[in-house]
Amino acid sequence: MRLGFEAMSPTSAFRTAIVPAAGLGTRFLPTTKAVPKELLPVVDTPGIEMVAAEAADAGASRLVIVTSPGKESVAEYFQPRPELEATLEQRGKTELLAKVRRATGLIEVETALQEQALGLGHAVGCAEPNLNGSDDAVAVLLPDDLVLPAGVLIKMSEVRAQRGGSVLCAFDIPKEQISAYGVFDVADTEDPDVKRVNGMVEKPPADQAPSTFAAAGRYLLDRAVFDALKRIEPGAGGELQLTDAIALLIAEGHPVHVVVHRGGRHDLGNPGGFLRAAVDFALDHPEYGPDLRSWLRNRVGGE
Repeated sequence: MRLGFEAMSPTSAFRTAIVPAAGLGTRFLPTTKAVPKELLPVVDTPGIEMVAAEAADAGASRLVIVTSPGKESVAEYFQPRPELEATLEQRGKTELLAKVRRATGLIEVETALQEQALGLGHAVGCAEPNLNGSDDAVAVLLPDDLVLPAGVLIKMSEVRAQRGGSVLCAFDIPKEQISAYGVFDVADTEDPDVKRVNGMVEKPPADQAPSTFAAAGRYLLDRAVFDALKRIEPGAGGELQLTDAIALLIAEGHPVHVVVHRGGRHDLGNPGGFLRAAVDFALDHPEYGPDLRSWLRNRVGGE
């Protein structure tokens, strides 16, 4: 399945996107002893490049990658490699050269350091010093989540322009599966795919869930969230939760909406989800797809 990027929005509600990438990648050990999971390739493109492209396509000009000590290579991936590029150019490897240069030309990349794993809210807060006075809102993209087709941030920008405040992404999940997610308590608007958020419940029993709309890994947050992050208390495990900061903003009258995304998603945060994403993208690849499709038919049919 291709990412399906739409044309970049000229009226984007944000220019800075934050990607929390400080985690240890424990579910991918021992590989992540040496290679950050954000650099593991989905066919031939790392997940971090995919989310960077999504942010840039939605109007971001700057990407702040929140890293931890030892994960410097995530940001280094976006730096030029003159010697490699010169070698490929000399050898006439034009397609490979374009791939190598692709990430470098996507977006301006800088880093923020999260020295301790103290939760998603803490990771987002670590990026505040990277912001400037023009950053009235920021996007947050979780690199474990591939939201397909890309473009939901453009719709989220439109909703913020119309309604103000913060805008989150949601999926409509079958009720029997809803207990695995953070679930929104919502009220309808005149747009069936835009809901006003009254609150959020983390992993409720299915019969107690306030809706079937579950949080996904895309956020468009008003700058006020950083003040809220300084005022919330640590939750379980001593972590600062981004959802707690959003809940505080809601309680104080800050408008929060969700855009219900009707596409699909892949979870790159665990090996099973990563493999599904790799197969999905590989099947659409003009070079690898036909052979893979034939091999899968034989492999599955032979069981």
